[in-house]
Amino acid sequence: MDLEVTVNGQIRADVPAGPHTSLLDWLRLQGLTAAKEGCAEGECGACAVLVARPDGEGRTRWTAVNACLPPAAALDGQEIVTAEGLGTAPGACRAQDLHPVQREMAERGGSQCGYCTPGFVCSMAAEYYRPDRRAGAAAGASGTSAVGHAADDETGPNGFDLHALSGNLCRCTGYRPIRDAAFALHGPEAGDPLAERQGRPAPAVRSTDLADATGRFVRPADLAELLERLGADPEALIVAGATDTGVERNIRHARPPLVLAVDRLPELRGLEVTEERIEIGAALTLSEVERALGGRVPLLAQLFPQFASRLIRNTATLGGNLGTGSPIGDSAPALLALDASLVLTGATGEREVPLAEYFTGYRTTVRRPGEIIRAVRLPLPLAPATAFYKIAKRRFDDISSVAVAFALTTGDDGEVSAVRIGLGGVAATPVRARATEDALVGRPWTEETARSAAAVMAGEGTPMDDHRASSRYRSAMLEQSLLRFFAQTALEVAR
Repeated sequence: MDLEVTVNGQIRADVPAGPHTSLLDWLRLQGLTAAKEGCAEGECGACAVLVARPDGEGRTRWTAVNACLPPAAALDGQEIVTAEGLGTAPGACRAQDLHPVQREMAERGGSQCGYCTPGFVCSMAAEYYRPDRRAGAAAGASGTSAVGHAADDETGPNGFDLHALSGNLCRCTGYRPIRDAAFALHGPEAGDPLAERQGRPAPAVRSTDLADATGRFVRPADLAELLERLGADPEALIVAGATDTGVERNIRHARPPLVLAVDRLPELRGLEVTEERIEIGAALTLSEVERALGGRVPLLAQLFPQFASRLIRNTATLGGNLGTGSPIGDSAPALLALDASLVLTGATGEREVPLAEYFTGYRTTVRRPGEIIRAVRLPLPLAPATAFYKIAKRRFDDISSVAVAFALTTGDDGEVSAVRIGLGGVAATPVRARATEDALVGRPWTEETARSAAAVMAGEGTPMDDHRASSRYRSAMLEQSLLRFFAQTALEVAR
């Protein structure tokens, strides 16, 4: 079949694409060269474009994504806007033809060499059109931005959250004028075509089957078809946001024979809250989960801003992050501390597996051939004291050297009645700090207890030396994280 994507308002159905052609390459083949390949790993944002996504209420949300990671086939039947399509006239070069975001970037000196500018413009435009941005301005004035960050110099008086640009890198260090441009933007004016487009539904998802000599890309119509195809070919690659597999394709030239896309399957995109649990669909993006929960799970609210960048969170999923079995996936430590379990679905039925029993070795799990992760379940009630600490070389958008999550409950007598500690980056798999938990339960939550348990914490896992950190450093960070958690919880109690 042929690929059909609406790009900048025009249906493009005559541009060839293979199952492994990236969206970025497919756009550039058409002469839409504003989006650039900077890193090919989703870390620089030079390739960012806007995609029309459903907002959950029958309307459209313009969402910025990295074009270098998803295959073009994943956007079959969808709608995209590139930096070229933001202006009011095709190929516009006059100031009066520029989109407000483009105009502010130009007038305030936000573009220097220009290589990163189109990506910044697209990410900035997504925030410009965020439906609750003006409400976010009022919320920011009272202490918290609309997406859960403390109100500070990263949230402008116009409600613009600079975290929306966290995945965009400027190599000329022109961040101050870019910030000025972002904070100068007001709401969309009457007649803005992209704002008006938001009032209509996003394109419906359609089945896709695209093949050539290099492989095959299939988007099944429903879960039943997915399981049937997976049963016939258990080695097929399951792809949601392609934030991991896109890197494998770009950097390691991986070309799996069969790719099965699950990111838009409705059976994997629910979010349900009952008195006993919260169930999160494995194919919901992290940004969608963040908005849907609205801070209901404080530990996840701490995790999300530290998980890669907004560009990545707009496509990455919990199912994908756990499905890779990586020991440094940031979601696993937090979910371990929350006592999460996974719903695994296959042709023979469903089963629920505690996340603490899911990982069996380096990038290996208990998932059987033909099984997928359908949902993540969090038992309720939640522990009252939680924290997530990510130790990395950069504050944002970096791979963890160590990730630690705490969930602690104390009784009326001040003793620790329950505690769960999830660790990442210190063993071949994400692990629970069982020895440390045992050292805490039944003891008073005091500085003496915390220091004693922190000494135990330093020996958890099997930290190794690698290019991100030494074994000694990782052990020290484990110890310090528990002391930090105690200091923070003690401060909260004092308040």
